[in-house]
Amino acid sequence: MTISERDLGVVDAAEWFQHRSYEYTQFDVESLSRRKSERGVTVDAVLPGRNVADTIGQIIDEIGSVNERAVAAAGTRLVDRVIVIDADSPDGTADVARRAGAEVFSENQLMLSHGGAHGKGDAMWRALSVTDGDLVMYMDTDTKDFRDELVWGVLGPILTVPQVRYVKAAYRRPFKSGEEAQEDGGGRVTELSAKPLFNLFYPELAGFVQPLAGEFVADRELFGSIPFMTGYAVETNIMIDVLNRVGLAAMAQVDLGTRQNRHQSLRDLSRMSYAVLRAVARRMRQDGRLDMSADRRVPTSLHQFSDYLHAVATPDGLKLNEYVEELVERPPMNDVLRKAR
Repeated sequence: MTISERDLGVVDAAEWFQHRSYEYTQFDVESLSRRKSERGVTVDAVLPGRNVADTIGQIIDEIGSVNERAVAAAGTRLVDRVIVIDADSPDGTADVARRAGAEVFSENQLMLSHGGAHGKGDAMWRALSVTDGDLVMYMDTDTKDFRDELVWGVLGPILTVPQVRYVKAAYRRPFKSGEEAQEDGGGRVTELSAKPLFNLFYPELAGFVQPLAGEFVADRELFGSIPFMTGYAVETNIMIDVLNRVGLAAMAQVDLGTRQNRHQSLRDLSRMSYAVLRAVARRMRQDGRLDMSADRRVPTSLHQFSDYLHAVATPDGLKLNEYVEELVERPPMNDVLRKAR
């Protein structure tokens, strides 16, 4: 797809896919650095992390290497601040990040008036209280094969296409078990939960290859204007809220090749899928698309606390495990900061 294209109006997923899908090879560090300098914008990279001491140092080093190339080409860094939001990890994640040159904050020490942090989504929301960049880029920190295009590739459309305000990473996710690898076997929650739900209830978003990817960027004003759900529901709610806020034509995706994340157990993936489903159901109800007139009782799954019953077969027989899943929705950060002034 070309970079200079017509301003899209109201589009469906297929038309959007043709005009708002890019490849990282369409961009390069040097030209993006010059474009960033011309626009006079700043970029903050936010890295939420929990027990990622073995990967986060390399990721920060790669950002540093990108900045060195950017300075050489345009006299300015591509990423102005690297901010790590640590979950008080016992493995020394914070120390590794500091030694690599990042600013480090404890997720539980930010926004103390809102209590302790509730997982990844809450860490991402709290990070907005310490960012000041015009653009905020979130990045996962559990990638073992991290490459520098994961830094600059996702910035390509938002720096070069004036209409774009939100960019999501797209990539292939192999699944590796022992020595065997399936080329496209990863992203099971995405394929079995997020994509079917979006196709059914938010079909405008059906063109995104990796709607739950942890690498995405938007202007800080946009992130600050929407609420964030906690835990694994965060990417789902952000996708829907950004769509409702700025429309599909202001959203884009970039093919970044292949990415290897840590794999979760099937039981954990079940709970992650439940978080995605709750996020979609909550937004549908708030958007008036979940008709509950026949029964005025709100399903317990839409409350803050919900029991998740997980029936499994084990070597010791059949078991029914019960988990209490908490879903907190943090208010738009712009509103919170405005009230605090």
